[in-house]
Amino acid sequence: MRRAAAVRAAGARTAPTRRTALGLLAAVLLAGCGTGTPGAAPEASATPATTAPSGGTAAPDPSRSPAGRTPEGTLLVADFGADTVTFVDPGPDGSGRGGAPIASVKAGTAPYGLVVGEDGRAWVATAEGVAVVDTRQRTRLALIPYATESGPVTTGEYRGGGMGIAMAPDGGHVYVGVNVPGRDGAVEVIDTATREVTGTARVGMRPFDVDVSPDGREVYATDHDSFDVTAVDADTLATRRMEVAPYGTEGGLGSWLKPHYAVVRPSDGALLLPFEGERLAVLDPRTGRVAIERMTANTHQHGAALTSDGTLLVVGTGPIGPDDEDPSLTVRAPDGTERIVPLDGPHEDVAVSKDGRTAYVTGGFTRDGHWNGITVVDLDDEKSEPVRLAAGNRPLGISVL
Repeated sequence: MRRAAAVRAAGARTAPTRRTALGLLAAVLLAGCGTGTPGAAPEASATPATTAPSGGTAAPDPSRSPAGRTPEGTLLVADFGADTVTFVDPGPDGSGRGGAPIASVKAGTAPYGLVVGEDGRAWVATAEGVAVVDTRQRTRLALIPYATESGPVTTGEYRGGGMGIAMAPDGGHVYVGVNVPGRDGAVEVIDTATREVTGTARVGMRPFDVDVSPDGREVYATDHDSFDVTAVDADTLATRRMEVAPYGTEGGLGSWLKPHYAVVRPSDGALLLPFEGERLAVLDPRTGRVAIERMTANTHQHGAALTSDGTLLVVGTGPIGPDDEDPSLTVRAPDGTERIVPLDGPHEDVAVSKDGRTAYVTGGFTRDGHWNGITVVDLDDEKSEPVRLAAGNRPLGISVL
């Protein structure tokens, strides 16, 4: 593990150009997020987790579980490997030091993404439906089945069912991306008052992520296996598909160079989609046009988040080619300058504390090499070392309560 955060200005070096052949080669050598083969073997039970900081999967400590309501600042993670969500005490001042899991709640098979409303209810996308969890009392309230037929309920990276999930700004609806293996997916609309699916829109293949425009008028599905973003009108459910493929689409399902996660920039509604630590695709959803900005981490990238001041956080999962760098967290300022924080091992998604000072990066990862914890990164102190915090079982989605 590299022990200190490396600082790279945006102009410090020129990122190598990815050859089209890289996507094909990686698909042959590695069975991971690059290939969307519906028949791929499930990984959740077959792949052993690497050692967590506590020596394995850290069970919640009942003695640490607070009586009554869950404290503000507690972390909630979706345990892809355990069908639960786990509540995690992030330690004093959210630093990760001295923190530990405090409780787990049954959610549903292979939970992926999650979103939490102002009322304290979490909506968790699982393989069999959307779980509704009362985060204050730490209980599951409901499991809402999908209207879309996505095949047998299974585990593993390519399982059908819910993936990305987001909430309307007014909290009235939740939007979940449903993966249908080998076919186009769907965005389903859930009324948060009635807990019923009220509409379905067809989107692209394998909707990794779902986001909502600042005004709530459009929903965006990041369609991993079809190299595009689908914009869904929140009122009519009419759709528009917009290609986002800065490396092209050659290689199809076997390519690694596809979109994964996006964030919506509040200032102008643009979608920011990071690719390979080399290119940031800036999509204008009004026109479908994509502008490319340079990035510097040079590593395969997944999860992304924005702080309140516009800083972009992007999770680097690790190399897919011999010239790639190791896992990292990119901290990209609004002016495009970047700080690259090395991470120990693969990671998947990221959330930021309410004060914007701390990033929490999940170690679950959708491919081999995951570990059962969270890496905590101090965003203010560039000299501080990341802290590894035990948390759940193959944690993917994360939210700060």
